[in-house]
Amino acid sequence: MIYMGITALLAALDLLIKNAIEEQDEASFPKELEGSGGKILLHKNHNSGFPFGFLKENQPLVQMVPLAVASFGAGILAGLLQRKGRHAEKLALSIALGGAVSNLYDRLVRHYVVDYFSIQYGKLKKVIFNLGDIFIFLGAAILLAVEVVRAFKDR
Repeated sequence: MIYMGITALLAALDLLIKNAIEEQDEASFPKELEGSGGKILLHKNHNSGFPFGFLKENQPLVQMVPLAVASFGAGILAGLLQRKGRHAEKLALSIALGGAVSNLYDRLVRHYVVDYFSIQYGKLKKVIFNLGDIFIFLGAAILLAVEVVRAFKDR
């Protein structure tokens, strides 16, 4: 139950921020995130495709692929929840699903994903993210780390 709560909490957090961004006038962006020392800029960006606008003209595909991937991830998590242990994998999938659910909601309801911040460092300056993207990346990184550790233990 806790893992489903993590998923719901993270999705809700990202959706609340997206709603707050959507309510603001587009002319006020980009702007510096207070307290970031200029290292994070806030944006109001609508991405109707995959990352970097890829395939934005094919909305059915852009909606159905993430739906299928999120469903697959939820199925894996549901299977893991039936087993004892494997807390790192459960946590990783919960985190990734929180981001996936938030972005999937955007794709299905808004027909675009709201991206709202950029990190002012190197090539990252050109990329605008949302927390859902970070959650997906973090969950995948945890899963990768778990698999690497498992591979070394199995040697």
